[in-house]
Amino acid sequence: MSGGRQLTVWTALGLWTAAVASAAVYGAWHGFGGRAFAAAIGVFAFFLAVQLFFAAGNLGERLARRTGPQIGILVCTIPFFAYLIYLLGTNSFTWWRVAISAAYILAPVLIAISAGSARPGAWQDYLAMLAIFLPLKLRWLNGFWPYPGARIGYMATALLAMSVALATFLFVRQFDGIGYNIVWGGDVAFNIALHFGLLALIVIPLGTVLHFIRFDPAQAHWRSLPLDALGIFLLTAMPEELLFRGLLQNSFSRTFSSQAGGWIAASVVFGLAHINNNGVFPNWRYALLAAIAGIFYGRTWRKTGSIFPAAIVHALVDTTWHLLFRTL
Repeated sequence: MSGGRQLTVWTALGLWTAAVASAAVYGAWHGFGGRAFAAAIGVFAFFLAVQLFFAAGNLGERLARRTGPQIGILVCTIPFFAYLIYLLGTNSFTWWRVAISAAYILAPVLIAISAGSARPGAWQDYLAMLAIFLPLKLRWLNGFWPYPGARIGYMATALLAMSVALATFLFVRQFDGIGYNIVWGGDVAFNIALHFGLLALIVIPLGTVLHFIRFDPAQAHWRSLPLDALGIFLLTAMPEELLFRGLLQNSFSRTFSSQAGGWIAASVVFGLAHINNNGVFPNWRYALLAAIAGIFYGRTWRKTGSIFPAAIVHALVDTTWHLLFRTL
């Protein structure tokens, strides 16, 4: 992609420092402290560092090429030890948590290793993706983070899932073209605006006709807009774009030997992944609109070579929906 600049390591360090300091101040303001809080903040800081620094200047891909797939096994154990620190530091240690977390973290690695030297798009790749993201989607691991409260569960699980995915597919499987980098510039901004605008022109009228949404701006939500938008971006858009574009669309394109085929197939799967949302099954209206959205997210990823702009379009859609529309 031309005209794009990438996040530098120093900028990533600044963002990481600001985020960790803000989380520490916010927690202290709400009365948290002591060893348990320090352990939780430390593990949060570690997982956030993985997300940011691997995305800085393609650092993750460059490290993976230098170290080779054998080091991937070691890299994948690091999230497990980080989780152990959390358990011990917050007095949440139980053997069943240790066993299930070890299975969750190591199973995708072992599946990926079984693929050997097969090119990306082998059946083991799809099974490893399912093993990582199905527990996230179904919120099976939310209860593994009891401190400081239930609300931390999905956030911590999303950060853990992304760390496991990056270790498995960047290091063990040595995927290229994932686009796990943060880019910006004129071309990036143009693609974000273009795809968000075109998507809005399609899904808003269609969602209204299908009686899926109704224009109903909730003024109370404006006060929490910055935090809501950031949470949607980090905990929904980035993990889903890593899976459905960087990994799944990437793999489908190789399996089918067709960029267009991989693009459409990943969009359909993205739609079907939302078929049980909002407590309704089968929620065909949601699945249809999500599949259409997936087409635009996938095209943004292809045009920019990065999941970051696709995640921004994704977050803009979800945030606009959250603020201006009511789901029927």
